[in-house]
Amino acid sequence: MITALAGGVGAARLLRGLVRVVPPAQVTAVVNTGDDTVLHGLRISPDLDTVTYTLAGAINPETGWGLVDETWRAMDSLRAYGDGRLAWFNLGDRDLGTHLYRTSRLAEGAALHEVTREIGQRWGVAVRILPMSDDPVSTRIVLAGPPQREVAFQEYFVGLHHEVAVAAVRFEGVGTATAGPGVLDAVERASRIVICPSNPILSIGPVLATGGIGAALAARRHRTVAVSPIVGGRALKGPADRLLAELGHESSVAGVARLWSPYAATLVVDEADAGQAAEVEATGMRCVVAPTVMHGPTEAAELARVVLDVAPVAS
Repeated sequence: MITALAGGVGAARLLRGLVRVVPPAQVTAVVNTGDDTVLHGLRISPDLDTVTYTLAGAINPETGWGLVDETWRAMDSLRAYGDGRLAWFNLGDRDLGTHLYRTSRLAEGAALHEVTREIGQRWGVAVRILPMSDDPVSTRIVLAGPPQREVAFQEYFVGLHHEVAVAAVRFEGVGTATAGPGVLDAVERASRIVICPSNPILSIGPVLATGGIGAALAARRHRTVAVSPIVGGRALKGPADRLLAELGHESSVAGVARLWSPYAATLVVDEADAGQAAEVEATGMRCVVAPTVMHGPTEAAELARVVLDVAPVAS
């Protein structure tokens, strides 16, 4: 069994590559839920939905999120009321069906992992998708200011277009949240664990901080391979490079290695970063150089093969 820690577009694309290399039923994705939010009374789980839609072949290829051929009549109708505060977060008409279903089932008493399984089945996804926790964990962003103020993740990422400096990040609720059903078992039983090329702070950070998942991963470090989301000092998508620098980390593959070395024995870096292999290995990680930019499913599958072909490090 292969277990992948996932959050965001890069993770979804690597998962799409994995299922071209191994049977989808052999893959478990443990997905970040720190980005979850409630809008218009609806429970929105962006990372869970991005992974589901990507694996279903229904993702919008231009944005990496949302559904292909989506329409926006509900949002247009909402904006017609003239209150822009209500329509800052776009929800497509078809996408709304997913949020309505999730919200309704949770209100009936179903757990998030149960609803996630049902949504995956509706989309014909054979990969086992597990939320990192059924309990609420909220990623909170402290903006540098002045003055400093704290906002929810989606306000930072979507409302402010992640264009403002960040002073700190915290995960509200992480102290009491437990790992979702099946998550620790998926880590402990996996023959290969993959940390997908996701934002180390915002996408993987909440997963590692929740319910003993980080400790379970550290115990399986020798079987864990991570893929750097930083290529040539920059993030391919999103604010990972700027955020690393703002929080005092190096925006490079070496900086990623310093964050992930307690949890993974191997880091796969792009050919553009081959010159930093020695810096990566100085953190105690093995460095594997390969093309990591996933322009499409073919490149994603090739990267997946690299990740799966790496031999475990002696424990």
